[in-house]
Amino acid sequence: QVQLVESGGGSVQPGGSLRLSCECTRSLNSMDAMGWFRQAPGKQRELVATLDNGGRATYTDSVKGRFTISRDNAKNTFYLQMNSLKPEDTAVYICYGHMMTSGNYWGQGTQVTVSS
Repeated sequence: QVQLVESGGGSVQPGGSLRLSCECTRSLNSMDAMGWFRQAPGKQRELVATLDNGGRATYTDSVKGRFTISRDNAKNTFYLQMNSLKPEDTAVYICYGHMMTSGNYWGQGTQVTVSS
């Protein structure tokens, strides 16, 4: 059983920064990919950032240059550093891990609110 536990959400003013963490109960090397979705009220779930096991990161266009996904294998944790936050980044952020042999695993979600 794989569990993902998120932390790091909160409220911040426009232009501020937050770092989200997603701790996995298994080695990150067992994951073929990992990343973050977000869900804003009234909107479809959006894939924000992914990181594959080759170290390749991809981002949705609206966050390129502002968000960075990274991992710490020793801590079985991956991160989403979010800079220059905008009100439109407000959403519940949900981490996921993908294993080709067994499918997707999801974090519990953490609220990010960007407001003045």
